[in-house]
Amino acid sequence: MSRPVGVEARGWGWRHAGRRAWALRDVSLRVEPGERVLLLGPSGAGKSTLLLGLAGLLDASGGAAEAGTLRLDRETPRAARDRTGIVFQDPETQIVMGRAGDDVAFGLENRCVPTDAIWPRVDAALEAVGFGHQRDRSTVALSGGEKQRLALAGVLALAPGLLLLDEPTANLDPDGAERLWEILREVAERRSATMVLVEHRVEAALPLVDRVVVLAPGEGVVADGPPVDVFRRHATALAEAGVWVPGARAEPPARESGRAGETLVLAEEATFAYPGARHPALARTSVQLRSAEVVAVTGPNGSGKTTLALLLGGLLRPTGGEVVAGEALAAGHAHEPIAGWSAERLVGAVGSVFQEPEHQFLAGSVRAELAIGPERLGLPPAEVARRVRELLERLRLDHLAEANPFSLSGGEKRRLSVATALATAPSVLVLDEPTFGQDRRTWSEMLSLLAALRSAGRAICVVTHDREFATALADRSVRLAPPSPGSA
Repeated sequence: MSRPVGVEARGWGWRHAGRRAWALRDVSLRVEPGERVLLLGPSGAGKSTLLLGLAGLLDASGGAAEAGTLRLDRETPRAARDRTGIVFQDPETQIVMGRAGDDVAFGLENRCVPTDAIWPRVDAALEAVGFGHQRDRSTVALSGGEKQRLALAGVLALAPGLLLLDEPTANLDPDGAERLWEILREVAERRSATMVLVEHRVEAALPLVDRVVVLAPGEGVVADGPPVDVFRRHATALAEAGVWVPGARAEPPARESGRAGETLVLAEEATFAYPGARHPALARTSVQLRSAEVVAVTGPNGSGKTTLALLLGGLLRPTGGEVVAGEALAAGHAHEPIAGWSAERLVGAVGSVFQEPEHQFLAGSVRAELAIGPERLGLPPAEVARRVRELLERLRLDHLAEANPFSLSGGEKRRLSVATALATAPSVLVLDEPTFGQDRRTWSEMLSLLAALRSAGRAICVVTHDREFATALADRSVRLAPPSPGSA
């Protein structure tokens, strides 16, 4: 087991390749071995970049730039990588094997752990995170939350001296999130690792940490100290900057009741089983999406929420039941399966936002990404430019117009994925975890934006673990349960 690692940054900064602005600038701080630190700051403040720097995963070649120094026990982060472990915002980026047990064992094998010691550590790590499946579970068949647990198990099995966590509860249902905090509290109580944590929703994280460090875009560290002191002295400024502060609650938008209109998409007894899977991913489910209405889809990890979103968006064909368009969406042709529509027809009717934003990025810049859908519809260049400009401003992405989508922060990627869905002005929106990685300000803006789209007559389906968001926005909720073996 690694001993706890000390961290020191002196005037450290990082600029991503192809970007004019620095993701971080002039960061100076010290983290003592065994200390537990919560990193806060608005979306785009550089929190994830700092974690990647500490993990030794930033490469200064290809046009990127680094300033100052960053050290782990006087070593460069790259030299100390065997003593660090990181859980990324998107767990898919660190799952490399086809079976769950093999994925956890992968890191141990690379560290040359003796074979007879590997599998006991794998089993202990999977049990610790409440994984709920056998070692041979296919990683392809896992939900987003299950992948998050698996990624955490892979890191905990390595027993790192520095544990880096980037939004570790983002893909977890409430029960799973609480279990993860229990696990991290157990790790913290043993003082076996230094911990640096990024988490927008701070209340659950505060009992775990000794200290809060606040970053501001382009300014480095703007507040640092014990949690009670930081929030007593800076709560108002932090809230104004978009940071979630304890006790803060967003005002729900005004709700217009009784305006739900015609059915645009209808799922009737729809189910889906992935090829080769022993059990269905989604039990038989019926739901209708109506104009001027928001439907929230909730449920525990593994209940098929993302699969249902793909079915409703016409991106998967059900293996049982049907998903069809209503007359208003299908130009008078009732009960027409939407999974058979051409890409051109679908993009103008249904806008989908995936759970992992990177899965829908195709272009080399934010501006070009937003233009893809309208251009596919054959809109005139002037109208394409108008829509792109409006969305850049509306979702506060205008300063990132020429940036590569893959270089954005997690919250910025999520806003871009929502903007791409809006760019074609579809009648139906299906959004999978739209508040993932959002600070307080962008969370509120997302809430207001979707409420306005509902008032304009859109049918909106939101898949979410965010109870507060669902309560504030949804007109109806559909709660899914994990499918039983015979539910296909």
